[in-house]
Amino acid sequence: MKIGYNFKKFLLLWSGELISQVGGGLTSFGLGVYIFQKIGRASDMALITLIGFLPTIILSVPAGVLADKHDRRLLMVIGDGCSGMGIVYILWCMMNGGATLSQICIGVFISSVFSSLLEPSFRATINDLLTKDEFSKASGLLSLAGSAKYLLSPIIAGVLLTISDVKLLLIIDICTFILTVICTLIIRKSIKNKNISTSDHFLSGLKDGWKVVYGNRGVFFLVILAGVITMFMGVFQVLAVPIFLSITDSKTLGIVETICASGMLVSGIFLGIRGIKRNFVKVLSISLTFSGIFILAFGIFENVLIMCIFGFFFFLTLPFANNCLDYLSRTNIPDEYQGRAWGLIGFLSQLGYVVAYSISGKIADYLGIITEKGVGRGSALLIIISGICLVVISLCIPMIKRINELENNI
Repeated sequence: MKIGYNFKKFLLLWSGELISQVGGGLTSFGLGVYIFQKIGRASDMALITLIGFLPTIILSVPAGVLADKHDRRLLMVIGDGCSGMGIVYILWCMMNGGATLSQICIGVFISSVFSSLLEPSFRATINDLLTKDEFSKASGLLSLAGSAKYLLSPIIAGVLLTISDVKLLLIIDICTFILTVICTLIIRKSIKNKNISTSDHFLSGLKDGWKVVYGNRGVFFLVILAGVITMFMGVFQVLAVPIFLSITDSKTLGIVETICASGMLVSGIFLGIRGIKRNFVKVLSISLTFSGIFILAFGIFENVLIMCIFGFFFFLTLPFANNCLDYLSRTNIPDEYQGRAWGLIGFLSQLGYVVAYSISGKIADYLGIITEKGVGRGSALLIIISGICLVVISLCIPMIKRINELENNI
C-alpha cells in the first residue's frame, strides 16, 4: 500500500505524540505509586488526576480559538515545550528533600496549563494534512499512540522503580519533551498553515465554535453522550490503581497495566491498517456495551490473572469507540472551524472525567470504610456500578435519531 506524502508527515507527527504519551505515562505511573505509598488514600490519587486534567478541559475552548487564529504548529511547540516546566519543578522538589502533595499539585497544574494548547492544534493539524478517507486510519494510529501510556509506560516504570525511584521517571519524561518539539518543528517547516478565521475577536471565535457544534444537533448530542460515558470510564481509570496496589506491588502493577493495555495495541493496529468503513453508530454502541461488561467483570473478581483478562478486553474495545466518536464528529464539521469546534468538543465531552476525578476517590474511600473491606474493594464496588451504567447508556445509542443522521450525512 502506497503511503501519501502528507500521510508520511502525519506519521512523523504521530511519532512525536507516541513519544510524548510514553513519557507522560512514566510520570503518571511514578507519581501514582509515590502518592499511594506515602499517603494510602484513593482520594489523593484522584486529586492529582483532577488537577492535571482540569486546566486542560477549562482552557480547551480558548485554545481551540487560538488554533484557528494562529500558527497551529507553533502553539503545539509552546504547549509541549513549556509543559515540561511543571515536571522540572516536581523533580527539583524531590531532589531537595521530597515533594509534598501540594508541591506535586502545583507542578502537575503548571504542566497541564501549557498542555492545553496542544490538543486542539494537534487535532486541527490532522485536517490540514489528511483527506477524509485517511481519517479513520489516522484515528486508529492515534489510539495506538494513546495506548502507549498504558502499554509501554507501566512496565518500563515498574522495572525502573526496582532499580531507582520516581525521579528517574521524571527525568526521562523531561527528555521526551525535547524530541516531540523537534518532530513538530520539522512538520511546521513543511506544511502551510491553513487557518481561516472569520472573526477578529476572541469572544466571537468562541461563539463561532459554539454555533458549529450546537448548530449540528447530532454532533451536540454525540458530545453530551461522550461526556456521560467518560464519567464512567474516568471512575475506572482512577480506581484501577488502588485496587491493584491493595493486592500487589508496583512492579506487578506495571506488568498488569501493560498486559491490560495491550488490548489497545491489538485494536489500534487493526484500525490503523483497516479502519472502519461503515456502521459507525452500530460499532460505537457495541464497543461501549462490551466496555461496560468488561469493567463490571473487572470489579467483581479479586484474582490478578482474571482481572488482567477483563482489563485486556476493556482496552481492546476503547479504540473502536474512540474511532467512531472521532470520525462522526470530524466529518460533520467544516474544516475552517475544526480548531474552535474541537476545543469546545474537548471541553464538553470530558466534563465527565472532571466529575469522576472529583468524587470517585472519596466515594471509594467511604465505601471501603462502611464495608470494612478497605479502599481496594471500595474502589471495585464503584467500578461495578459504573460498568452497569455504561452498558445501559450504550444500548440506547442506536435509538437516538440525531446521532444516526450524522452517519447518513457523511
